[in-house]
Amino acid sequence: MEQYNPKAVEEKWQKIWKEKKEFEPKGEKNLPKKYVLSMFPYPSGKIHMGHVRNYVLGDVFARYYRKEGKNVLHPIGWDAFGLPAENAAIQRKVHPKEWTYKNIEEMRKELHRLGLSFSEEREFATTDPDYTRWEQEFIIKMYENGLLERRTQKVNWCPSCHTVLANEQVIEGQCWRCDSQVEIRELPGWYILITKYAEELLEDIDKKLKGKWPERVLIMQKNWIGKSVGLKFQFHFTEESWCKLNSKFEGFEVFTTRPDTIFGVTYTALAPEHPIVDYLLENHLLSPEVEEKVRKIRAIPPRERQSREKEGVYLGIDVLHPLTGQKLPVWLANFVLVEYGSGAVMAVPAHDQRDYEFAKKYGLPIKYVIKPIEGELPEDSAYTGDGILIDSGEFTGLDNQTAKEKIIEKMEELGLGSREVNYRLRDWGISRQRYWGTPLPFIICPKCGIVPEKIENLPVTLPDDVEITGEGNPLANHPTWKKVKCPKCGGEAERETDTMDTFVDSSWYFLRYTTDFRKFKNLPFRKEDVEYWMPVDHYIGGIEHAILHLLYARFFTKALRDLGYIQLDEPFDHLLTQGMVLKDGAKMSKSKGNVVPPSEMIEKYGADTVRFFILFAGPPMQEIEWNENGVEGAYRFLNRLWSNAEKVEKSPTKPEIDPSNLTKEEKEARRKVYQAGQRFLDIFQKELYTFNTIIAGIMEAFNALNKLDLNRKEGRKVYTEGYWVLLNLLEPFVPHISHQLSHTLFEGKNLGKVEIDSDALKSEEVLYPVSVNGKKRGEISVPVDASKEEILEKARQRVEKYLTGKEIVREVFVPGRIINFVVKG
Repeated sequence: MEQYNPKAVEEKWQKIWKEKKEFEPKGEKNLPKKYVLSMFPYPSGKIHMGHVRNYVLGDVFARYYRKEGKNVLHPIGWDAFGLPAENAAIQRKVHPKEWTYKNIEEMRKELHRLGLSFSEEREFATTDPDYTRWEQEFIIKMYENGLLERRTQKVNWCPSCHTVLANEQVIEGQCWRCDSQVEIRELPGWYILITKYAEELLEDIDKKLKGKWPERVLIMQKNWIGKSVGLKFQFHFTEESWCKLNSKFEGFEVFTTRPDTIFGVTYTALAPEHPIVDYLLENHLLSPEVEEKVRKIRAIPPRERQSREKEGVYLGIDVLHPLTGQKLPVWLANFVLVEYGSGAVMAVPAHDQRDYEFAKKYGLPIKYVIKPIEGELPEDSAYTGDGILIDSGEFTGLDNQTAKEKIIEKMEELGLGSREVNYRLRDWGISRQRYWGTPLPFIICPKCGIVPEKIENLPVTLPDDVEITGEGNPLANHPTWKKVKCPKCGGEAERETDTMDTFVDSSWYFLRYTTDFRKFKNLPFRKEDVEYWMPVDHYIGGIEHAILHLLYARFFTKALRDLGYIQLDEPFDHLLTQGMVLKDGAKMSKSKGNVVPPSEMIEKYGADTVRFFILFAGPPMQEIEWNENGVEGAYRFLNRLWSNAEKVEKSPTKPEIDPSNLTKEEKEARRKVYQAGQRFLDIFQKELYTFNTIIAGIMEAFNALNKLDLNRKEGRKVYTEGYWVLLNLLEPFVPHISHQLSHTLFEGKNLGKVEIDSDALKSEEVLYPVSVNGKKRGEISVPVDASKEEILEKARQRVEKYLTGKEIVREVFVPGRIINFVVKG
């Protein structure tokens, strides 16, 4: 054999696969299908090790399923709109389109070098006009069917990016892109009414995703949707406070999941952005000191307030308790969110730790109304457990769970409140005040109001002649683009200049892949293609997308179903969230100076080595540490695999082996080879994802083969058979070297469905670990037909020094697995 030259081998096979269109899905719908999809990348210009891990994992699945004879859809595309392109336009003086498509070309080449088995014919970018055309149609249909509306409300505003941010894009009060401090502004914008699907999104987590998605992802989604059942009622202002507010407000609504504690309310609290607070500020109804305090709290973004010390101020107004008539002060509190419930809370410091800390800080009363069934009430904290109601009028003596229902019934009977289901989930604000995004396809007419663009005029494309300065939206400042005729009345009108949140682009791309859209240009996707390919069998991506992208994609699927485009409830069957690739214990990043460029590693060691290391370093779900010694170890193994192939007898057929002629070592080597094969099938078929253990088994089998006496004819046969099987097992992991050796040695006939010789798995001896008091002290190998007495006697002899002078209390024996001596003395 010539010396192993990864670059030559890999370029050869990548060219062959490309010319033969090996990775294109087949058109026949009678074949069993598998749809494998890794979350598509943003074209930033260079791939990183996180990309490598994500796409190699997907490639392993795709290659395995092709081996099994499945029709495989394994596409790639580009999530290409977004703010980084505009930042690049400012910094590099280049148009976002040019920057984006140049990066796509560069990253496509880098991914190609990894030998990834993507369909080239299904590739697209979300910036392509024939993609945005359909997205704009969906948005118009949502508007026409009451799933999209334009309204004015308080939003998160990034003063650096000059754009609105979703709550999820605000991290500890800062913009997720540029880390600028986020401000709260009141602006008009477009909102998708995802809240209409809150209950279905929640129910389908348990009905359709449980056991198929990581449990922590399901918990994160549940928590984000945040369903709660409780009591909604109104606090009415005292007459004095009503007059102070110029009769503008009768009171305010609150929602509580703890109606059992209603008799323990000692104050109420409003969110800093509550309309009553707005009114007090606008009409200068607060003292200068209080107004300054309120404005200071309001300046901090809502999400950031949650992690800060409790802070607030009395607003000088009071309300009446609905059941007792007691006067209660109204405070502004930094921990109350305007977006949850009604932006106001009944505060029960005795039974809510947050309320307790606030009351302690400001000297407010604390009244316990539930006592534990056993034990005493705490002296320095809230009591949040179950118990019996005390000091609660007619409900005193009831257990608190029963009291919840009884108090809701009483409030409904008196017309004071009602049972309410509430959700933490808010409507999805999709307006972004920037250029490089999908234009919202609406026209604002002075006479007709909001008018959707005509479907036949789609796509609404971006003008190329823009100047991006980073200040304001270039579309709003464009001299001609926004000036149009109203599609309804023909009068002078203006286009909507907001573009869409890029999460809209990634909420349906997986459906687009299902159809050969180059052939079927008059559809976003064909129903029969969606029915055949969907749902995605394996969806692979980072845990950071657990809430945003996955929730939006689930919603979009349900919305498109209800709009008549598809018949599908959930888009992704199995979800694999891969761990990050770390360097020196930290996430790789340019700022930390710890980035390892994949291109350099591929140039130095070859793509198969990089793939091998990434897959062998640990289970996909866990973080792995980049270790160049480990990379060099992978490279050495592939070199041994290559150089030792010269010992193999070339043949297009697998050797026929007579087990009766084999030595003990030859039988053991065969057994390890087929054990590796069995592990391969078990892990893929049971979807355990622990590919590192498959590779470990292959390496163990390879080492056993290399201990054989190849001067023996049977030894050479076993060695050849081992290569026949192991190269087939290795093909999904290191495809280039596996194909090269397989075609050189076996004309490629060994590549295909993995088959196991079950007889070879049988062992003449069984290996037992021997423990004393649960600690392993040795091991023994015994014939498979040995009696229990014979096995235990041999085990006693093996660990005799640990038994001497001690009394054997019990002998634990599990056939084929465990021997343990329980001793004392």
